[in-house]
Amino acid sequence: MTRLVSTVKGIGRLEDDGETIAFLDVDTTDLGTALQGGIGLGALAKAAVRDRMPTTQVQLLAPVPRPSKIWAVGYAYADHRTEVAYNGVAQEPVVFLKAPSSVIATGERIRFPKAAPDAVDYEGELAVVIGRRATDVSEAEAYAFVAGFTIVNDVSARDVQKGRIPGRAADVTAAKSFDTFTPMGPALVTLDEVTDPDDLRLRTWVDGELRQDARTSQLIHPVPALVSYLSRQTTLEPGDVISTGTPAGVGHKQGLFLRSGTEVRIEIEGIGALVNICA
Repeated sequence: MTRLVSTVKGIGRLEDDGETIAFLDVDTTDLGTALQGGIGLGALAKAAVRDRMPTTQVQLLAPVPRPSKIWAVGYAYADHRTEVAYNGVAQEPVVFLKAPSSVIATGERIRFPKAAPDAVDYEGELAVVIGRRATDVSEAEAYAFVAGFTIVNDVSARDVQKGRIPGRAADVTAAKSFDTFTPMGPALVTLDEVTDPDDLRLRTWVDGELRQDARTSQLIHPVPALVSYLSRQTTLEPGDVISTGTPAGVGHKQGLFLRSGTEVRIEIEGIGALVNICA
């Protein structure tokens, strides 16, 4: 399993023990910069090791700290559509953009915006990282443009999203683009290391309570369909991120919003765990 990480000390490879990072001898600061510079993850994974340190002594960054674009997908699982009573008739994916400045790493704090602190929710999602420039690609060739996978928490201010703040229209992009509202990580797993990317188990815990438990095989629009569709909207650049959508189990339908001190843990098999505490 090749799990690459961006850190304050440079790019590393998470060793099989899960407790050691091997720092790679490459002249680039993070995985996003490497991809944007045309350096493939396969070449990075084979780079010489210059140092090793315990993971507990290393500050991780998001795998792609500043992607040029973050595409996200709404109503991506049938059970989530049911729980939120979505009655849309669109057959194509429901997509929107998130601000790249909203990205944070595992271990960093989710901060509630002063403009909308009371209805902040979580969404555990599989995220795709683009490895090659993609324009008008077919579903059949889509995976050739994928570098790998990571985890995203598509944090959302539901009152902004639903237009429940006086004087503000409903605005999904604003609701999901506040600072710290895109936790990402912990690692980027290369495509060749994932046995079946279309069938990974995804689970989300909030303060130790299991809230979401699904498989990516339940996505209404699988990864190849999303890559193809979005490449027809805008050219996908290396390092761009596609957050593929969340299954049932979000908090807002039950009035279970995040609060100061709440821990959100999202695990996807083969990738790891994304853990963030609310400030």
